[in-house]
Amino acid sequence: MGDLERISISLEKPLSAKLAKLLKQTKYSNRSEFIRDLVRDKLVERAWESDEEALGTITLVYDHHKRNLTEKLTGLQHDFHHAVMATTHVHLDHDLCAEMIMVRGKASLIRALADALGKQKGVYHAKLSLSTTGRKSA
Repeated sequence: MGDLERISISLEKPLSAKLAKLLKQTKYSNRSEFIRDLVRDKLVERAWESDEEALGTITLVYDHHKRNLTEKLTGLQHDFHHAVMATTHVHLDHDLCAEMIMVRGKASLIRALADALGKQKGVYHAKLSLSTTGRKSA
């Protein structure tokens, strides 16, 4: 960690109590780490809202028996080949598969791929996890 700057914040007592409760329920050993992560999360949100280059992970759960679904999912990933960095495929049981797709590119492009994958018939769950390349955030 680089140079630290001490700051002071003011919170209403009920909000301060909720913060203390959150700290007890999480991995954070102090308020500073908690606040730093809140700021970093907000910076990631802003990067996505500004359509900056971003990272994401798309998690899918689907029935691989659904007619042509596997081919459609693979075809969409090929359509976005410039954004797809890696894919992990896991067999959950005889019928269900999970796929985690790591992507990098403009936020709007990543969202478009996640939306297209999630809309396919036979996909039971699709979740996009947002992250950043770290180029503009602390």
